[in-house]
Amino acid sequence: MRKSILALIFLAALCGGAQAADAPVSAGDQAAIRSVITSQIDAFRRDDADGAFRLATRSIQGMFGTPNTFIDMVRRSYAAIYRPKSFDFAALTQEDGTISQYVELIGPDGAAYAARYMMEQEADGSWRISGCELMQSRRLGV
Repeated sequence: MRKSILALIFLAALCGGAQAADAPVSAGDQAAIRSVITSQIDAFRRDDADGAFRLATRSIQGMFGTPNTFIDMVRRSYAAIYRPKSFDFAALTQEDGTISQYVELIGPDGAAYAARYMMEQEADGSWRISGCELMQSRRLGV
């Protein structure tokens, strides 16, 4: 009986360790994440397909294959990100190991949008964009 109780305590400790809280994102990493997102939006504004594509993770690059295919998709489906009138950073969150930077944008249509950028840290410590969800915002547009 005593051994089974100790085994349960040991298993509970192992499971608890596997679900440890996410480590906080440092101020330096937060600044780097914002810089990557800003750089990609700036690349879209210049129609710099190569520059925008380089800031996406390798898995995103693999999905689209070429910088031109990638920027064409953004142009068609993410106009608020492709040509924002303005944008501002909101909350940075972390859940289950996924770091998300929220960005509030005013699209070319004057409507307010919220974008959730999922970020991934590379082995060299640099950050890349692993995905983006765009949704209409409750905030009033211009």
